[in-house]
Amino acid sequence: MIEPDATLRDEIVRTVEAQRDATVRLLQDLVRVPSVTGDEGAVQEVVADAFRESGLAVELCEATPEQVSLHYEHVGVQTRFTNRPNVIGIRGGSGGGRALLLNAHMDTVENGDPGAWTHDPLSGDVAEGRLYGRGSCDMKGGLATFVAALRALEELGIELGGDVTVAATVGEEDGGVGALATVLDGYRGDAALITEPTRLALVPAQAGSIVFRLKITGSAVHAAVRHRGVSAFEKFVPIFEDLRSLERERTATLYHPLFDGMEDKVPINVGVVRSGNWAVTVPESLEADVRVGMIPGEEVGPLQSLIEERIMAVADIDPWLREHPPEIKWFGGQTVPVEVPLDAPICEAVMRAHERATGDAPAVEGVSYGADMRLFIHFGQMPCVMYGAGDVGWAHGADEHIIIDDLLTASKTIACLLVDWCGVAGRSPSSP
Repeated sequence: MIEPDATLRDEIVRTVEAQRDATVRLLQDLVRVPSVTGDEGAVQEVVADAFRESGLAVELCEATPEQVSLHYEHVGVQTRFTNRPNVIGIRGGSGGGRALLLNAHMDTVENGDPGAWTHDPLSGDVAEGRLYGRGSCDMKGGLATFVAALRALEELGIELGGDVTVAATVGEEDGGVGALATVLDGYRGDAALITEPTRLALVPAQAGSIVFRLKITGSAVHAAVRHRGVSAFEKFVPIFEDLRSLERERTATLYHPLFDGMEDKVPINVGVVRSGNWAVTVPESLEADVRVGMIPGEEVGPLQSLIEERIMAVADIDPWLREHPPEIKWFGGQTVPVEVPLDAPICEAVMRAHERATGDAPAVEGVSYGADMRLFIHFGQMPCVMYGAGDVGWAHGADEHIIIDDLLTASKTIACLLVDWCGVAGRSPSSP
């Protein structure tokens, strides 16, 4: 293997910069094709074309109902399977180097209210060094950085020793069915890198979450005689307040070095509430869907037991709820927290690559959201970290965007990572 040096690093930086316009065009092409979770087929055609143009061999894999039914608790209920291929690009190495799997999901959330956007959500507009549009940050930009890095190495005639597999997956926003199918179909590396928008920080630790549905029964009467009935909504309020107290307690007592000081370390969010059907009727039922955050080191079972105990303790104080106890149902999409040791080879390699590309060491952080990282670790049995351009705070909302300079920085880092991790086996005669 040829040892990467400062000259090769400078060539990579210049080449990525020279391809700036092509990288921007690719991301615009991706953003302009809507790909809300469940309807990713059209954008995956754009991805496949980009892979082929970059010299990658292209394969497709799709999740099946039989496959997913065995892992419902990890990815939730899935009802749509057709026209949702995961697009896999493969650049085979010459042998002797380590293999790397690169992952970016192509599905997005809904665009939301178009009136809230300054730039059309499917425009791919560029303004003041930023590229706007749904998915630009989360995380079509990440896919563009993979392609930019590989195109730079191709132009430089660099032959890698290890294989590179690029997995453009579906369904991440709804549980991760695409990543699950990818690893169950046998795609692997000696490590994996996901380009979630981490603000160019290395993320070796991902939070988890558990989700439950709470059902409370009341007794309906006409609102004019409200006190003869029992409002399910009013019975929910003290439970909600206790969940808020539990969030504060967990935030104050749980510790992890990469989550210490984080404002939303282990948030508890009541995301959906359904109660009542008419303003003049006391609501006889309430359903609430609740998410409880976890940090690495916690286990799903004990936390579920804690939540149940807290809710039932509140119910036991109330005579009505004592006779009509709340129902708690845990449903699919439970996300286990995961982490990779900071001294793991992939962590050290990403830090080294970022420093080569920028001159500075990257920040190292944990994130309080769930991602496909857990699936590559648990089902793929490979260390996996996250690193990418963009800020998750810009994702999912109006005027989602990514800073183009950061997009290029991530591309340079990934190219430097590939030559370091996979090894340089040689260079073609036409290369500089």
